[in-house]
Amino acid sequence: MCVKRWYMFFALLFVGISPVYMPSVVMAEEDDSFGFMDDLDGGDEFTDADNTDFVYTDDNTDDVMDSGSSVSLNDGATVANVGGFDIAGIMLGMSFEDVYNLYHDGNNLYAPRKRNSLVYTIPQDWKYNLDYECRQAGVVQPTKLDKCVRGLARSRGLLYVSEIHLERVKTGETIDVYLTSNATDNVVYRVMYKNDADDTECQNQKCDDQREKKILAFWKTVIKKYGAPNSGQDTWITSTNPYDPKMVAYYGALELMDDGRRAMDAAQAAQQSRENFRAKPYAF
Repeated sequence: MCVKRWYMFFALLFVGISPVYMPSVVMAEEDDSFGFMDDLDGGDEFTDADNTDFVYTDDNTDDVMDSGSSVSLNDGATVANVGGFDIAGIMLGMSFEDVYNLYHDGNNLYAPRKRNSLVYTIPQDWKYNLDYECRQAGVVQPTKLDKCVRGLARSRGLLYVSEIHLERVKTGETIDVYLTSNATDNVVYRVMYKNDADDTECQNQKCDDQREKKILAFWKTVIKKYGAPNSGQDTWITSTNPYDPKMVAYYGALELMDDGRRAMDAAQAAQQSRENFRAKPYAF
């Protein structure tokens, strides 16, 4: 999803180059509920009823290994305060409770998607620990083993909300929020916004023209809010350290991320799991 230079050129032409970030408050057009907080108050085990409101998934550390690609400032550009950027009010470093408080009362354009708006995860290293404990207790049947691992994770505070999925039904826009584990306070490290600017309803000149105009309109609003990119044609960086906060714009999407926070979380969870591994009491 590489951004064509002419979109940036015309967006800057219409809006004017401004390095000033303009935060916005998005107010609701309609009353939508944000009712996933009750899901956090369940018992020690998962039940079938739980899964109607959220989904459980394994931890994925591949994004940590793939992060950290080099970045550089454009000639004459200065660093941006990407840590202070927001996407519909959501900022890097916000806790789950912060995001909840922002959306729970319906005074916002976005609301949780209808199903599985929450994704729960157990840090992978901790999951291995709990798997070992359950097996040592004689639980080996796959379904019971999985239930044992999840039950232990919840009772010990290791199960955490790793993703929050929001939608704006009227326009088809979506926001996916990704959070660190409880090892680093369960805070936002990535926000992914998407719209339909890059979509077309047909394959002809008319639809191609409409698509180009949608992308241009989107880029104009991006430049107006965040200022011109300071790294290449589509990226805002805090510094030349690739693990510092940055934001990337695509044809119909924005990705706000803090790879350093994510890497630190993975390292912290791994260290804690090693320190708390319940090995057999070997004697020799």
